Amino acid sequence: MDESGGNGGPQSDGAEGLRPAEPHGPHHAPGSQEPTRPVEPSTDDNRTSLTKTPDTETQRTETQRTETARTEPPRTEASAEERPAEDRRPRAARSGRPGKGTPVPPKAQKGPGGGLLMGKPFGVPVYVAPSWFLVAALITWVFGNQLDRVLPELGGARYLVSLFFAVAFYASVLVHELAHTVAALRFKLPVRRIQLQFFGGVSEIEKESETPGREFVLAFVGPLLSLVLAGVFYAGMQAVDAGTVPGVLLAGLMISNLIVAAFNLLPGLPLDGGRMLRAVVWKITGKPMSGTVAAAWVGRALAISVLIGLPLLNQSGALGGEAQDIGGMDTVTDALLAAILAAIIWTGAGNSLRMARLREHLPELRARTLTRRAVPVESETPLSEALRRANDAGARALVVVDTDGDPMALVREAAIVSVPQHRRPWVGVGGLAQDLTEGMRISAELAGEELLDTLRATPATEYLVVEESGEIYGVLSAADVERAFVKAMARPT
Repeated sequence: MDESGGNGGPQSDGAEGLRPAEPHGPHHAPGSQEPTRPVEPSTDDNRTSLTKTPDTETQRTETQRTETARTEPPRTEASAEERPAEDRRPRAARSGRPGKGTPVPPKAQKGPGGGLLMGKPFGVPVYVAPSWFLVAALITWVFGNQLDRVLPELGGARYLVSLFFAVAFYASVLVHELAHTVAALRFKLPVRRIQLQFFGGVSEIEKESETPGREFVLAFVGPLLSLVLAGVFYAGMQAVDAGTVPGVLLAGLMISNLIVAAFNLLPGLPLDGGRMLRAVVWKITGKPMSGTVAAAWVGRALAISVLIGLPLLNQSGALGGEAQDIGGMDTVTDALLAAILAAIIWTGAGNSLRMARLREHLPELRARTLTRRAVPVESETPLSEALRRANDAGARALVVVDTDGDPMALVREAAIVSVPQHRRPWVGVGGLAQDLTEGMRISAELAGEELLDTLRATPATEYLVVEESGEIYGVLSAADVERAFVKAMARPT
């Protein structure tokens, strides 16, 4: 899922949401193991033979590995690179009987809402993050002090007016985000949620736009709505007296929306202007990754400019205030605000680059090419006999089947390597197996984001991979997926 949202900008969810775009570039499909090759202890750290002697790594308990699967991204690796090209289809050594039906991949689970749920406009949940209450209190205090100078007759009631201003301002930010959301839904892009937080809001869009034109429109509608709101508040100012509470509130909301629009139009990721720049470069080069790289580096330059330039502008009075002496409390406050803004922009730009790389390499993760060849065995089969059959078939996984040949459980790799050689003739495979749940049956056609989402929905160490007919295709190890994922991410774009 692409996190390109920022202060008032749309954000796609990715790898926890993994909301990648259509990637470009060749597919590097890993190979598979030769079908008649005996299984021997592997010399490749990324591959583990069923007969490999237990070592420090493989003696981890199943509990530890399952817990890791629950707290980390799906674990995956290309177990395919050593297979010859003509054997890219790792068929299971089957019992001759198909399994029970075609599995339907479970829907990916969504992460926590991230705050207080305020409603679901257009079916999209809107959350208020805990940090919003902090910034609302800050706005109430600052704006209240300003009201004391403009409308001293209000007394303590000025803080109630200031609180109303803080809520109205974030309502304007919500309208900004809803503009992104409506545009995304119009382009059939799913929106996970909208979150109002410390420095504005974020629309978490789970997919990338298919064209640079749509990307540009999706980014531009947010600042456009902020400008429209500024115009509406300006029109309202003409109907009231400037020295009244409504006049001051309307003026403050007009100025704040102008600032939101101007800030988000700055041409650097993760701001809306950065997404617009990305769309332009994408259109010119034909490569979305080139647009992301250009906009992300502009965003980093923008972060440095904010860090240095904002305090200097405030001290010089260029932003409308009085010139300040260097070293006062106002200077420290300006520097702190600039540092926070710069950190947000810098981090968002870096995240955009990482998510773009992820989206580009995700299609390389395919269940069919990562699946290990498997042999079916009955529960009472001794482990030594099951491993002999696996070696004869060139397989690296065991599936426990019933008398009809239907899969019932998967023999855990960690459990196999923990059994000493001299005990294997006396240990049945059924005692080393994990019962199959529906979520542990996955389709051989799964790939990329859909594969990762399916594995996240049901954390496990191994999964049964089946054809559309329900026939056993093999076993997918979560560790293989993790290693393939890391390997793909490390490869240059």
